[in-house]
Amino acid sequence: MAWDFSTEPEFEAKLEWMREFVRTEILPLETLDLAAAALARATEPLKEEVKRRGLWAAHLPPELGGGGFGQVKLGLMHEILGRCAYAPAVFGNNAPDSGNAELLALGATEEQQQRWMYPLLDGKLRSCFSMTEPGAGADPTLLTTRAVRDGDHYVINGHKWFSSNASVSDFLIVMVVTDPEAGPRHRASMIIVPTDTPGVNILRDVPTMGEPHEHYGEPGGHAEIRYEDVRVPADNLVGAEGDGFVLAQQRLGPGRIHHCMRWLGQSQRAFDMLCERAVSRYTHGSVLADKQLVQDWVASSAAELSAARLMTLHAAWKIDQEGVPAALSEIAMIKYWGASVLYNVIDRAIQAHGSLGYTTDLPLEAMYRHARAARIYDGPDEVHKVTVARRILRRYEPTEVPTEHVPTRREAARDKFAALLDEVSANR
Repeated sequence: MAWDFSTEPEFEAKLEWMREFVRTEILPLETLDLAAAALARATEPLKEEVKRRGLWAAHLPPELGGGGFGQVKLGLMHEILGRCAYAPAVFGNNAPDSGNAELLALGATEEQQQRWMYPLLDGKLRSCFSMTEPGAGADPTLLTTRAVRDGDHYVINGHKWFSSNASVSDFLIVMVVTDPEAGPRHRASMIIVPTDTPGVNILRDVPTMGEPHEHYGEPGGHAEIRYEDVRVPADNLVGAEGDGFVLAQQRLGPGRIHHCMRWLGQSQRAFDMLCERAVSRYTHGSVLADKQLVQDWVASSAAELSAARLMTLHAAWKIDQEGVPAALSEIAMIKYWGASVLYNVIDRAIQAHGSLGYTTDLPLEAMYRHARAARIYDGPDEVHKVTVARRILRRYEPTEVPTEHVPTRREAARDKFAALLDEVSANR
């Protein structure tokens, strides 16, 4: 089956509008250093324009207010939005809300969708996906947060962290163990927990390399949470008991496509800065663009970006054609390859700018700090590489190793030559 990433002219016109809109209306907001509340007010008219254009929450099917574009088109859109951290929120597909809306579209009841999903899509509610635990990051089969059925309720106890946006959320989708005796991939479930439920103790937003200071109560924080005898109705269960891993896979698979395309947008922005610097900066007798080492940076970055883009579009295309389960290897490959490209290109752009690139006068230093996390979240690169290798190696059969010594071609030729000499000697 031939790969086809083409889009019709009508959709290309939408992409062109998005490029100009992000460049002229959203990117300038970075220079204002607005607080969360002021930023929300400043972006409200921009969101209305996106809705008017029919591009709001484009990741969802039309019946839920989305565009029904498919993963290839969504990938191309996210590539544009990745140029600015504010852009996804303006288009109604920022993490974790976009992934949570997709999850609720897949597994929630109609009543749950009316209460949680539609207000989330309208921007009236904020959400959080609460899965990662201090002792269960790369291996979610080690989750220990428990939900015990008690009549018409579940009682939840456990410890989570890196629950993104929890401190500004209205509800959390919590991954919990409902049947510890079941198989590793059938023991967990997802439950909707209103954030103001008694026993939901948000301890802090964990300071990180990307956000080195705690900004509790602002979007983007990664909260540490203690769930202590949190009682919620059993009707808050998403899907059936034991569906947690299946739902998580459906949520995280397409989400990684969007992550990787946003990384491409960010990488392309850094690449543009690298090239602009190369043709502008004069030092040691010529502009940087004339230095062979800088030319190597440009050429290497261009090749890595091209490869990452093709790999990501192929993974998106395969999801559109065959579904998420058929594209698991492709999704895993773009995760670790895209993360390395993001890091490499930003690093070269900083180096080309020298001391200026290291300052906060340019966006590169913040991009660099955030890029380091890409190799960890949504699963460490190493885990994805192991997964890819195992899937590939399953296609191969071991060759039969001979138990007796088999002469090599050289040994066989030598023995044949010796036999000829013996025959000549015998006939003399």
